[in-house]
Amino acid sequence: MARTPRIVVVGSANTDLQFMSDAVPRGGETMFGTGFDLGFGGKGANQAVAASLCGADVEMVAAVGDDLLGAETVRNFTSIGVRTSGVRVIPGTSTGAALILVTPDGENRIIVAKGANDLLRPADVDAAAPLLAGADMVLLQFEVPLETVYHTIRLAKAHEVRCMVNPAPALPADMSVLGLADYLILNETEAEVVTGKPVRSEADVDACVTALLDTGLHRVILTLGRRGAVLASCSGRVHVPAFEVSPVDTTGAGDAFIGSLAVFLNEGMSDEEAVTRANLYAALSTTRTGTQKSFVKRQWFESEFARRRPGVSPKAPQ
Repeated sequence: MARTPRIVVVGSANTDLQFMSDAVPRGGETMFGTGFDLGFGGKGANQAVAASLCGADVEMVAAVGDDLLGAETVRNFTSIGVRTSGVRVIPGTSTGAALILVTPDGENRIIVAKGANDLLRPADVDAAAPLLAGADMVLLQFEVPLETVYHTIRLAKAHEVRCMVNPAPALPADMSVLGLADYLILNETEAEVVTGKPVRSEADVDACVTALLDTGLHRVILTLGRRGAVLASCSGRVHVPAFEVSPVDTTGAGDAFIGSLAVFLNEGMSDEEAVTRANLYAALSTTRTGTQKSFVKRQWFESEFARRRPGVSPKAPQ
């Protein structure tokens, strides 16, 4: 049996207010929605929850406000098994929140109010340094200050702990620092912002991946939604197909992919096997409404993977 991976997530924690609607309102227009859901989110928190549900020992490093939402966020982590010794409560500050509009095709549009997430500082990461030093992998996103992201990458490197960075939401970033990470995982929209190149055709995808690797990155995983993902390193690249599902809500699918991927990799699976599994874990999350509540437990995932498992594919780049 695989050893339980130890994962530290440094990132955001939000409360999600999700509205379902048949259309997107125009300026000045008010319309009735078709549903509403209140849940927990934030890219960092989502990835932590996905990793925990997949069987990892997870510690969250984050900041929340001293409001009702902050207290409920910590309670939610605890109920799922995510440890919270690295979560700081900031007096007089609101907990981060996200407004999510979901249309019938499952696509989403999101507005995030950062709140306490914007006050997560390098000093908070230093305070959690013993957690990072004992981890198998550190996960990072861009919903907290970039100085904190950069500091964490350097700290992980100093402790020889593998680091996975998801530059979302997309922002121009210092690639010389991101290049210290072991994995950069991004979707097409994020890749366009980071590289300044369009990512639409297969040729665009290839050019984008090449540009990213040319910055010194070790491994790049470009997620393409229903088209699967591209796994690339300086020694080659592989397209990993997606799994067919009928999506009802794609919110949080990218986080489900990353959180599960971190677990599979740290259980000793090859890059391609881990990406294949993460593709299915993310796809399954889109068949349910909500973010964290749409993430499945490991036992159910394994039964689905056994049923859908693809045949042997080309060896992944090492």
